[in-house]
Amino acid sequence: MHIRYRQTGMVILSLLLAAPMLHAQNMTANYDESKMPAYTLPDPLVTTEGIKIVTSKAWETVQRPRIYKLFEENVYGRFPLKKIPVKTSVVETDPAALGGIAVRKQVRLEWPDAPGSYLDLLIYLPAATKKPVPVFMGYNFYGNHTVMPDPGIALSRSWVQSNGKGVLNNAATEASRGTDTSQWQVRQILAAGYGLVTAYYSDIEADRADGWKTGIRTTLKDALQIQPEEWCAIGAWAWGLSRMMDYVQTDKAIDAKKVALIGHSRLGKTALWAAASDPRFSIVVSNESGEGGAALSKRWYGETLGIITTKFPHWFVAKYKTYSDKTELLPLDQHMLLSLIAPRPLYVASAEGDQWSDPHGEFLSAQQAGSVYALYGKKGVGEGQMPGVHQPVGSTIRYHIRAGRHDVTLYDWQQYLAFAASNWQKR
Repeated sequence: MHIRYRQTGMVILSLLLAAPMLHAQNMTANYDESKMPAYTLPDPLVTTEGIKIVTSKAWETVQRPRIYKLFEENVYGRFPLKKIPVKTSVVETDPAALGGIAVRKQVRLEWPDAPGSYLDLLIYLPAATKKPVPVFMGYNFYGNHTVMPDPGIALSRSWVQSNGKGVLNNAATEASRGTDTSQWQVRQILAAGYGLVTAYYSDIEADRADGWKTGIRTTLKDALQIQPEEWCAIGAWAWGLSRMMDYVQTDKAIDAKKVALIGHSRLGKTALWAAASDPRFSIVVSNESGEGGAALSKRWYGETLGIITTKFPHWFVAKYKTYSDKTELLPLDQHMLLSLIAPRPLYVASAEGDQWSDPHGEFLSAQQAGSVYALYGKKGVGEGQMPGVHQPVGSTIRYHIRAGRHDVTLYDWQQYLAFAASNWQKR
């Protein structure tokens, strides 16, 4: 028997199941809401002393730091704040790329403290624009050359997952050029008057269990004064996004006050943690980030905490896995991560054909983050039921679920571009 009742506007679920049952459930995927075990969501506005946070100042000075520390300790690890030297090189520029509609720039960031470590940035900006332009920023999955079938883009030399198209022995080949074009919709972005800044996430750390051995968690551990086990791959990738933002602030062609950070799947998790850690990103977009991202971890639906930490242990710190069979003891949930982004505009999106990412859990998470946004006079997705397919809802926090599979599509980009336009025009 499950009892559901309301307390301070938040759905609270009680009567937790026994630990052995929870363990079995957390190692399997459930797709039936009627089988959902009971769970309790922590209220982001109630302190450990039971004090209700009622002002944005109290949120920023008291509660937000505490919640952020919970995520550092239990999920993503410490986010290094020590500044280290970086060498920036503009490797190539084409003022008439893509048939003359874009300026293409390729920039390499290198860390002298770790010879051989680098992050290659691919930048497209509208050619016709004379003033600094807003940009979307995010990592790609298989190398910058996959974003567009543009022969001028340097072929990635980093390790690549074998499931990528045109990948041979974990190395990119010419056959992989432009294989992820549909996920980026560069021409749509440019037509809207915006630019794109992207980089290949495995330049920072290869996405495999032993990637830390050759990634920045090892090569920069002394410079950053942090040991590899103190953070995780998602933490390292998030740190790299902040370094991209460092560069953007130096590029006079880019409006650094209007940067929308976007991430899909595991890179959506990364974008959320980067945005929680770095306030310079003005808009945040989570596209089907699922477990460990926007979806609620305490829900037994789709991918679970137990499944993800078993299959991808390197994405999180070791402590996160200890909650696999006792999610009821997890002192946080992902709606609290979304709350850390307040009051910046946040878009959370799901796909009907991607139940693994728990669309309903992503919606509920976005909905529950609304109480923190309300402290700033901002509106979230509202208190209504989850919307239907292709029926976006919300204001400063916005949400949609679309038809189709786990992907980033033209429909998604149309919503994100409109969301950015409506928010950037207000500034």
